[in-house]
Amino acid sequence: MNILDDLKMQYKLGGIGLKMIYWNIGCFLVSLVFFYQFKFGAFDFPNWIALSSEPSVFVLKPWTFLTYGFFHNDFWHLLFNMLVLNFSSYLFLTFFNSKQYLGLYILSVIFSGLIFALGFNLLHYSGTIVGASAAIMAILVAATTYSPLMGVRLFLFGNVKLWHLTAVILILDLMQFRLGNSGGHISHLAGAFFGFIYVKLLQNGTDLSKIVSVVLDFFLNAFKKPGTPFKKVHKNYKKPIEKTTSRIVVKDKKQQQIDEILDKISQSGYESLTQEEKEFLFQAGK
Repeated sequence: MNILDDLKMQYKLGGIGLKMIYWNIGCFLVSLVFFYQFKFGAFDFPNWIALSSEPSVFVLKPWTFLTYGFFHNDFWHLLFNMLVLNFSSYLFLTFFNSKQYLGLYILSVIFSGLIFALGFNLLHYSGTIVGASAAIMAILVAATTYSPLMGVRLFLFGNVKLWHLTAVILILDLMQFRLGNSGGHISHLAGAFFGFIYVKLLQNGTDLSKIVSVVLDFFLNAFKKPGTPFKKVHKNYKKPIEKTTSRIVVKDKKQQQIDEILDKISQSGYESLTQEEKEFLFQAGK
């Protein structure tokens, strides 16, 4: 099995968390081919992929409220996000299922994009964003909200409570709000807020992820090839009569004669046999 086959097998057998990592890496590789400017060493994402804060742009390209959540600015941006996504996915899927994971990922990306666009317009800023950070924060905060006291073992710090780790990440985001990448930090905090709200609503009986499941099922069924209608054929069916096999073993004539001669020997001795019986027994013994 070569590397490509191994990757295909991992994708097929892996859970939704691994599939989401594959999708993000795949989008990064595509962007590396089409949108990376090797001369300047930077990405130039078109406004039909990156989410712009300009209403004149995102109104005409509403799908960018989703697509921006699968692309990254550089390799280190991707690497850090995928490491945190892998960690957060493991925690989330400990308590929730794959449909809830996918629903939360998609809805948090859309929600965070809306908050980014609204926030930048209120602050009179202009810019674009890409990255899965908002969805990752939503998944991490959702798991933390559900089980804040869950123990997590970190490489340098040992065992800590999950809420301690999440709190540190959120505080760092708040501290960097004015330092740069304001749009990214707005979307991060919006994703965290959405993850918190998602779990609280879920605990009250409202699962927002069902919205995504219904939409995806609709499109899957719409593009599914119609199958041939099932026709039920009625036949006069008769149960076959089972043939009973006799348990009585019928000996052949030769064996029966041998048994009779042996009985005669046991009762009267060999000398009681006739010459014909002696010759028959002799021939049978060959």
